[in-house]
Amino acid sequence: MDAAPSVATRPIRPLPEEAARLAWVDVAKGLCIILVVMMHSTLGTGEALGGEGVLHDVVEFARPFRIPDFFLLSGLFLGRVIDRDWRLFADRRVVHFAYFYALWVVIQSLFKAGAIVAGAEGPADKLAAFGLHLAEALVVPYSTLWFVYLLAVFSVVTKLLHRRVPPAVLLVAAAVLQILPTSGLPELLDEFCERYVYFLGGTLFAEAIFRFADGVRARAGLALAGLALWAVLEAVFVFTPTGIEAAPTLARLPVVSLALGTVGALAIVAFASLMTRAGGPVTAALRACGERSIVIYLGFFLPMALTRTVIVKFNEARPDLALDVGLASLIVTAAAVLVPLGFERLVRGTRLDFLFRRPAAFHIAPAPASPARLRPAAAPREA
Repeated sequence: MDAAPSVATRPIRPLPEEAARLAWVDVAKGLCIILVVMMHSTLGTGEALGGEGVLHDVVEFARPFRIPDFFLLSGLFLGRVIDRDWRLFADRRVVHFAYFYALWVVIQSLFKAGAIVAGAEGPADKLAAFGLHLAEALVVPYSTLWFVYLLAVFSVVTKLLHRRVPPAVLLVAAAVLQILPTSGLPELLDEFCERYVYFLGGTLFAEAIFRFADGVRARAGLALAGLALWAVLEAVFVFTPTGIEAAPTLARLPVVSLALGTVGALAIVAFASLMTRAGGPVTAALRACGERSIVIYLGFFLPMALTRTVIVKFNEARPDLALDVGLASLIVTAAAVLVPLGFERLVRGTRLDFLFRRPAAFHIAPAPASPARLRPAAAPREA
């Protein structure tokens, strides 16, 4: 039985425009994109240097909430466009993501062309192999760009279902999909099942999440105590082994994983809210990263790989001055975050501006008068 539109759509009605400008959203995005870049940088550097450092523990601690929070934040503003006509909706939530996905699939693939066409003989075969790779990327999300791909899918699915399925039913179904073992499914379906509940939660409970952030700033002492308790419990679940191969720690167990992802995402909201209340240079830096999270997300892979390669060669050439894994991981992370920001600033307003800003030619509806707040707080795949 169809629910009345006023009930079924109330949780996802458009938010006030001023909500899009709340600083804590960008602070939360900034923290999350740094954690994601840290994950890739740390795991890759540890593998290259054959060891682990202190950042490996930070990466593992953040595993339960790192990606869930990105999707929750990305769902917050879907309500602003979900009831618009399909042309405008597609422009904001499909074409937007498709443009950056397609562009950066090509860019990343060009840098990895040697590995992509390995085994092919002759220019024609190599060109065919590269073309087949690009065609496959249309149906199988490529490399770190899977997040942008999935955001478009999530947006379309939510618009299709939000007036046809009561929100409670939709949320329960998404939670069940997250809990069920789906690792044997095709990659896109597996990722959809594992992540959709967080995006949907951000969409359905956007107003409540903004009220929660306001409440945190009003009760800072209580919020700090809650965050301290959460951090202790998070560490217990993350670092307690189970002896089960499929779920090596308590945090990886079904249901527990969903609970930790949800609570952890809200913890990041609370932390970001407190940071905006405190202010200071750290908050400003996190907010700057959050405002340009798509820049970092799209551009971090190359400086990360280059910096890691330089450090590995330095350690081989000067073993007496070799950097340990922890310090090396920190340097790689910093380069992977800062270089894209610097490059974007350098090309802003030039012919290369299309790398990070969708040109008017790639809009199917009039571009918004002010920069859209629908860009993803992007994140690479979990290791």
